[in-house]
Amino acid sequence: MGSDRVAELQRWEDCGAVWSVVSRKQGRVTVALMRCDGGEEVDRFSSDDPRLLDYIGERFSSTEG
Repeated sequence: MGSDRVAELQRWEDCGAVWSVVSRKQGRVTVALMRCDGGEEVDRFSSDDPRLLDYIGERFSSTEG
């Protein structure tokens, strides 16, 4: 069983850190996890999980409403 990427992004945001979509194509998204100041990339992952795609929607980062 894989990671719950939606919960991971929610925790990331709750801690004040930023995530950013690196690429989005063919039902798959790659997300970069950035430091709280939006600077250095700490980690990145790719996923085709429909829940994650729905959570991110059309946003390009966690700083978008």
